[in-house]
Amino acid sequence: MDNLLIFTLESLNGLLTAGIAITAFSLLIYALSFNLREHVAITFTVILFGVMVVFVGEAIGSVAKTTRQLEFWLHLQWVGIIILPAAYLHFSDAILATTGRPSTWQNASGRFLLRSTYLFSIFFLLLLPTPLFFGPMISDAEPVPYLQKSTLSIVFSLIYIFTMILSWINFTHAYQRTVTRTSRRRISYLIAGALAPALGSYPYLIFGSGFANRHQLTFWITLTIGNLLVSILLVLMAYAVAFFGVSWPDRVVKRRLLKWIMRGPVTASTVLALTTFIRRIGNKINIDYSAIVPIAMVFSILILEHLITFIAPVWERILFHSKDRKEMELLQNLDERLLTSGDIQQFLESILAAVCDRLQSSHAFIAILGPQGIEMMITIGGESPIKNGDLSINLVESIPHNSGLFSWGDYWVIPISDEQIDESELLGILGVYHQPDQFIDEDQMSDLSILTERVSLAIRDWRIQQQAFNSLEELSPQMDQIQRLRAVSRYDGTELLTESEVDFQKRNFSPWVKDALSHYWGGPKLTRSPLLDLQIVKKIVSEKDESPINALRTILKNAMNQVRPEGDRKFTADWILYNILEMKFMEGYKVRDIAKRLAVSEADLYRKQRVAIEAVANAIIEMEKQARHENSDYN
Repeated sequence: MDNLLIFTLESLNGLLTAGIAITAFSLLIYALSFNLREHVAITFTVILFGVMVVFVGEAIGSVAKTTRQLEFWLHLQWVGIIILPAAYLHFSDAILATTGRPSTWQNASGRFLLRSTYLFSIFFLLLLPTPLFFGPMISDAEPVPYLQKSTLSIVFSLIYIFTMILSWINFTHAYQRTVTRTSRRRISYLIAGALAPALGSYPYLIFGSGFANRHQLTFWITLTIGNLLVSILLVLMAYAVAFFGVSWPDRVVKRRLLKWIMRGPVTASTVLALTTFIRRIGNKINIDYSAIVPIAMVFSILILEHLITFIAPVWERILFHSKDRKEMELLQNLDERLLTSGDIQQFLESILAAVCDRLQSSHAFIAILGPQGIEMMITIGGESPIKNGDLSINLVESIPHNSGLFSWGDYWVIPISDEQIDESELLGILGVYHQPDQFIDEDQMSDLSILTERVSLAIRDWRIQQQAFNSLEELSPQMDQIQRLRAVSRYDGTELLTESEVDFQKRNFSPWVKDALSHYWGGPKLTRSPLLDLQIVKKIVSEKDESPINALRTILKNAMNQVRPEGDRKFTADWILYNILEMKFMEGYKVRDIAKRLAVSEADLYRKQRVAIEAVANAIIEMEKQARHENSDYN
């Protein structure tokens, strides 16, 4: 009975060892993908690399065929162990630094200690292949083979213990410095999770082989429970680290990490366990399993991926608080139901096709009423009849005098109004080409009325959504700023006072520049502009005794001059960006007049205006970088 239980535990332990290696590798990829810029995440990846090497060596060594292979994998396992002490000390130091106070090891003696730990790791790694670090391998030892200890390996073990104690001192200080309930909880998760690699990676057999030989069942039970805790606590540690250095909301971090774990470690470990089970059953009953294994792998991966996708909404509802659940469901519904410009065009194109089919027409179009008049939205079967301003103006002027369908040249035109708000509010027009002697009967007119209502509904909803998109676009810089503030203040509230030091290149300058230019001659978008906080503005204020508003005007004008080509002003292609800026924001021309003067369409004008504003924003960024560089040199 004991032999069967030992065999079962040994098999289970082998699967857990491989699962820990897979989990460490998956979390390593996650850390490298999302928050590598954060010091905490960088040092955490070193710990994950060490853990991965330890358990890869253990997992492959347990199935090695020859003594030489087994000895190689046992030595490789110690590569990860030797890396861990320096990585842990560095990691704990980075954790403490995020709470707003440099650790004890940030002074000269501390830096010497940290560097010495890395030097010791390099020293032991160089000696690992030699007989100085370990004695000969005991290959016939029970319950598992192990390397005999030496004086040098004992010295390393003492350094290992000492370094871990110093690391936990830093962890304790970091916990004591956190004040919010959330940050304390996550630091607690991190401290608990950090126990796993530190305690679970060390091979205690070099000191306890005699006890393990006498009590093999106790050894396997302890080892299996230990590996199970390591796999759980490693994920817990990665969860705590995932919040460092990212500006995403907590729900996004949780969702991404959970999906990553389910699609990576859980799927891979499950498939590995299934194929291992199939091989062992095949060997026991003596059947050829070579064709069954790949089929089982493919089907298990597909089923697991489907289950993860299917149950994702369930675990997201569990993870989020009840007060956020309705908002999250609303956001998910918006993501699935919002109509993009492409979706609207496809829908309207199908309506125009139905109109042409019902009226036996070869050409139709839909145009909307925008700020600058009639603008073509979609046309099928031919070219647009609205090609110049005069036709648009004449068409707009004729619409109010016709309550229904009327003839406009070779087209029947139907006004599209918003009947839910005001029948007199014109949204656009639907035009259908007709032959000179063609008439519309009652059935065709009824069908045309229904299709027109569909167009009205689509255009009205599209306009509402465009207003929502514009509001989101205006809010994006503020939302980004709030998320950055939340990120830097998760563990250190004093960072809220030094937000201005956050890298200014991350900010979305273009909307701010556009707002400031639109109120260049006065208005709240200039007087309350975030650009007033720039160093270059403060520099002009102090040096030239200007008001901040006039200083910002000077900067905007200087940035525009950098877009200006050399020589006298012309109305040619190379001057188009500067002319758009000058005519729109300095001289106050309307879009329609600028388009006529520059001989471009209004749509093209808006595209070039965005390019011009981005050029001004980039020029301001370069001026700000130079001002900050000069200020740092002066200090």
